[in-house]
Amino acid sequence: VQLVESGGGLVQAGGSLRLSCAASGITFSRYAMGWFRQAPGKEREVVAVITSTGSTYYADSVLGRFTISRDSVKNMQYLQMNSLKPADTAVYYCAAVFQRESYGGGVYVPKRASEYTYWGQGTKVTVSS
Repeated sequence: VQLVESGGGLVQAGGSLRLSCAASGITFSRYAMGWFRQAPGKEREVVAVITSTGSTYYADSVLGRFTISRDSVKNMQYLQMNSLKPADTAVYYCAAVFQRESYGGGVYVPKRASEYTYWGQGTKVTVSS
């Protein structure tokens, strides 16, 4: 299994970046995909999640600014990041976990890093003020 991120870089505050994650070795359509980030000295935190059915979750800190999406034909997931802030500076990681159902029916939205099985190597995003 390989998850390979790309698209990170240096951007000024208020700018935009689009991260991509190429997945191989998994049946992509059956996996929930997530973006996490880790800033220096901080714990890894969830940024956004997209389930196998396309349901999405966003951390409060990025809601309204970031958009997660997936293309099950290309086995890709994306994170469009707009209105970037210096606080968004971090290494961003792509992650995947086999989609499971929630106890109440429907799909489960995995929000904790510990729930994910596969990880990419990360791509660094630096937002300058």
